[in-house]
Amino acid sequence: MADALRILLLALLVAAGLVAVRRRLPVLFWWLVGYPAVTLRVLTTYRATMDACGLTVPASAMRRATARMLGRQAAPVPPRRSLPLPTGSGLVMRLRMAAGQAPEDFTASADRLRHAWGAHAVHVRPTKPGRLELRLVGWDVLADVRPTRRWLRTEPLTLPLALREDGHWHVRDFRTVPHELILGATQSGKSVYLRNLLCGLARQPVALVGIDCKWGVELAPFAHRLSALADTPDRANDLLDVLVDEMEDRYDLIKARQGIAPDTPDEEITSDIWGLPESERPVPVVLFVDEVAELFLAASKDDEKRRDAMVTKLIRLAQLGRAAGIYLEVCGQRFGAELGKGATMLRAQLTGRVCHRVNDETSANMALGDIAPEAALAATRIPAERPGVAVVGDSSGGWSRFRSPHLTLEDAAAVCRDTSGLIPVLPRLDTFRPAVPQPSAVPVAQPATRPVTG
Repeated sequence: MADALRILLLALLVAAGLVAVRRRLPVLFWWLVGYPAVTLRVLTTYRATMDACGLTVPASAMRRATARMLGRQAAPVPPRRSLPLPTGSGLVMRLRMAAGQAPEDFTASADRLRHAWGAHAVHVRPTKPGRLELRLVGWDVLADVRPTRRWLRTEPLTLPLALREDGHWHVRDFRTVPHELILGATQSGKSVYLRNLLCGLARQPVALVGIDCKWGVELAPFAHRLSALADTPDRANDLLDVLVDEMEDRYDLIKARQGIAPDTPDEEITSDIWGLPESERPVPVVLFVDEVAELFLAASKDDEKRRDAMVTKLIRLAQLGRAAGIYLEVCGQRFGAELGKGATMLRAQLTGRVCHRVNDETSANMALGDIAPEAALAATRIPAERPGVAVVGDSSGGWSRFRSPHLTLEDAAAVCRDTSGLIPVLPRLDTFRPAVPQPSAVPVAQPATRPVTG
């Protein structure tokens, strides 16, 4: 009896330990319990599951003839698969589709495969004609997102910003997707995404420029690292003029390297700043336009003229800025007709789209409707208790959910203070450089003196 109690107590302790590990260390729990269990389930039920999901094909004529000779019936054939290989958040199998199958067949059955194999999610990704990758996610990786500890890529303007629901990191590559539109309601996590983006850029030799017409309250904490900050519509209009002039000068620099001079080497002929010699290459500029709807509010005819002029300048920067190394991050709670006639044209140039929880379906459609209607629908279903969750899409039509790691305003401001020495020299922006208060010297308290009494 005592031995049975000891065994029962030990089993309870092991179960309690596994529950604690599952909650606090889900990766360790996956390697200890989840991966072996799911792999065993996949291997033992693969053929039956594929048949139940309609992902099998009739056997070949050779197999049918052989089965008739043996007095049997040839079973349907599932796609050929590789061994389930573990990943940091699940497992992955590579499938070779049979003739007549398409990746859309497996995507439509992803939810049924998830339930059959007890996974949190199943993602399908075509790799090359006739082959695809089936990725199983073992748990909700978006429940607790931590900053990535290491990043092996060293390309400039390339940042891992958020964890996708398939376990991969969403990488913001400005040279591939130069301009981005970021939408999100209050308390949706939009500001946290911007902090991660701004802090990642602050560690690189990049000029950070801000337009914040909420009197600068959103971007002022990062003033130590900003090369320019405009906090009123009038200053924003002047700042955009300066950026357009900077872009035109950079195009003149590029033209000088396009073989016009007879002694220009072929390897130095380029169509953007990244082909220039490093010693002559101007620093990249990233322009953050926060609360774009507030910037373009118009109460009079003069305001409307200024708004139309600013939209025109933003469109010019979006159309021509990539080659000059000038990139846009346009942010706001909504994006629509308040921008005037150029709203649709500006949106078309912002090929990167990030939509957090929004207050209306119109904003979701403005962000993602022209990419994929199902992505806009997914954005409207983001729960309020999951701040930081967003839907990201690109011009190729692909989209996915992700969540940014939490970054406090104090930590982001500290990063900008520590990297203030990386602000590049751009004389045109000196007049827009935000005033940074210097820490005042704390007076040393003097001991109180008592009158001398005799």
